[in-house]
Amino acid sequence: MSDQPTQDPSKDPDDWATGDEPMTGPQRSYLSTLAREAGEDVPENLTKAQASEMIDRLQAKSGRGG
Repeated sequence: MSDQPTQDPSKDPDDWATGDEPMTGPQRSYLSTLAREAGEDVPENLTKAQASEMIDRLQAKSGRGG
């Protein structure tokens, strides 16, 4: 058994240690694409956690993602 903590990729973004940092460039880019397809606007100052939640919502709306 490993001493490494297991990371759960489905961890709630609200629980992320860096969730309150500004969204990343890749998040902004992907979110812009999804939002354009959904006819929505992306707020400028989203955090990483907020961006992740918006990506999840727009993926579900558009049928993208897994």
